[in-house]
Amino acid sequence: MQQWESDPAYKAVVRAFVDGDPQDQAGGPLDVRAVVAAIRPEAKDGFLVNEVPWDRFPEGREVRKRMERLRSGSIAAIRGALDALGGLCANDMRAAVAPAVPFLVRIGTDPSTGMRTEALGVTAAAARVGYLGVCTRDRMLRPRGADEWLYEPTGYLANWSVQAARDAIAADADLLLRLVDDPSPAVRIAALYALAAASDRARDIRTAFHTRLLTEPSPAVRSALILAMAELTRAHPAPETVGWIRDQWSTPSRSPEVRVSAALGWMCLSDQPIPDRLRAMVNDLATDDMAELMAPLPWMRAAECADGDGLPRCMRAMLHPDAPDTGDGQDDPWS
Repeated sequence: MQQWESDPAYKAVVRAFVDGDPQDQAGGPLDVRAVVAAIRPEAKDGFLVNEVPWDRFPEGREVRKRMERLRSGSIAAIRGALDALGGLCANDMRAAVAPAVPFLVRIGTDPSTGMRTEALGVTAAAARVGYLGVCTRDRMLRPRGADEWLYEPTGYLANWSVQAARDAIAADADLLLRLVDDPSPAVRIAALYALAAASDRARDIRTAFHTRLLTEPSPAVRSALILAMAELTRAHPAPETVGWIRDQWSTPSRSPEVRVSAALGWMCLSDQPIPDRLRAMVNDLATDDMAELMAPLPWMRAAECADGDGLPRCMRAMLHPDAPDTGDGQDDPWS
C-alpha cells in the first residue's frame, strides 16, 4: 500500500474533507457516489475497469491493480485480490472499494470464477460500516451513516463510501436476485447478505425473500432469509413486515431456526418490551446446536467475539442488557 503522506489522492481528500467543507464536494469528482453512478452498464458488463477513476480515492491505484487480477483466471490471484479488497473494508477504507462493487457483483454471479461467495462477501462488506461486534437491540441491523457523519482513517466520508456501495447493489439487484435460487446454499446466503444492504428495490427484494422461504430446504438459509428480511426492513421500514416477523417467532409450527432468527429480527425492529413468551421460546430453542447452525451466517460472524458465540452474545445483549458482556463465550447467556 502507498504511504499516505505521498499519495496525491490522500492529500486531496484531506484538503477537501478535513480542511474543507465536505458538502462542497457533493456531486463532484471526489464524490464516490457520483463516480459509481456514472459507471456505464457496458463498462460493468465488459469489466472495463480502466474507465473508473480509481486514483481519485486513497488506495485507488492499488484497488485498480487488484481489479485487473480478478480477470486473470488464476484462483490464487483472484483470492489475493478479494482478500486485499476485503482488508480495506475491514480497515474502514471503502472509498476506493465502492466503485468495485458493480464488478464484484458480476464476479459473484459468474459460476466460472470459482470465488462467488468471496466476491459477494466483499460486496456486502463495502456496504456496511461500524457493525462488527454490535449485537444490541438498538444497533444490530441498523444502517449506520444515515443520521451521523462518519469518517474513514484517510479523512474520507464513510457515509458516502457506504452509500455508493449500497446504491451499486440496488442498481444490480436483478443480478443478485437470481442468486436467491442458486443451487449453492453458501451463494444464497452471501447474496441475501448483499441484498439486505441495498439502498432501493426493497419491495422487490422482500417479495423474493418471501417466495424463497416457502420452498427453502436449508435451515441455515431459512435463518438467513429471516435476518436479511429484518435488516432490509430496518433500513426500509414496513410495518406489515414487522408484524410478519413477529408471527414467525410467535407461531409454534414454524421451524426452530426461523423462530429464533425472527426473535432476533423482531427485537431489533421493535422497541416494545420483550414478551415473556419470546423469552420462553428462546430458552427452549436457542440451544448450543442452534448457535452452531447459525454461526456461519455473516450476521452472526459480525456479532461474535469468539468463534461461534454470535447467537449467545446477541441473546445476552438483547434479553439481559444489564448483564456484563464477558466476550469469552463461556457463560450461559440465557440462564
